[in-house]
Amino acid sequence: MPYTHSGLFIPCYINALYPEVGVATWHLLKDLGVKPVCPAGQTCCGQPMANAGFERGAIPLLEEFKKRFDSFEYVITPSASCAVFLREHLGRTGHRVYELCEFLLDVLKITGVPGRFCHKVSIHNSCHGVRKLHLSSASELVEPPYSKLRKILSLVEGIEICEPANTDECCGFGGMFSIEEPSVSVCMGQDKLKNHLDTGAQYITGADSSCLMHLQGIAQREEAPIRFIHIAQILAAGL
Repeated sequence: MPYTHSGLFIPCYINALYPEVGVATWHLLKDLGVKPVCPAGQTCCGQPMANAGFERGAIPLLEEFKKRFDSFEYVITPSASCAVFLREHLGRTGHRVYELCEFLLDVLKITGVPGRFCHKVSIHNSCHGVRKLHLSSASELVEPPYSKLRKILSLVEGIEICEPANTDECCGFGGMFSIEEPSVSVCMGQDKLKNHLDTGAQYITGADSSCLMHLQGIAQREEAPIRFIHIAQILAAGL
């Protein structure tokens, strides 16, 4: 099957700040029968530059990505926002890019995962994941509610899953938004964190380390009693 030999794209901020997420993703895919190949020399996809208004500066990075990953039938990444950016800007190559959870459910169609995680977790839905990748339903649309993150987490033994009030409300990160409007960004993050804390969860999880990083920073400053973990780490727990 073509997915058994797929490219693994590790976003730059995960490589620099959360390498354990990349390692968990690799082990998980390997355990599920995929043979992930992580090409040497891969770089940032260009999303930060493009979002900051420097679209031309992002072009060489997109071309570099295409050169590294064009030969793969599928490219998998543990980042919803990077998956969206690549899918929207790389044409045929971009349409091969999948966020980890959508790949596991929509392509592999898995019915089980190796992880065991005996904790209560609150799902954080990132804006790109909800409104671009449709990882969960958007509250402003009249459609049946669904959540791919909840569905895949339900396969984990021992886990208790919950979601905060206003489940698809932005956490305030928004990439450059958190730098250009820090006061608004922090207020939004505080509101979002409170909703997560109100669930009584021990962990907050999601498909975007960037959103989790934003909330974690606020939680640490406020000494909030909650921990953060990428969904890939839960799914691969024990590997």
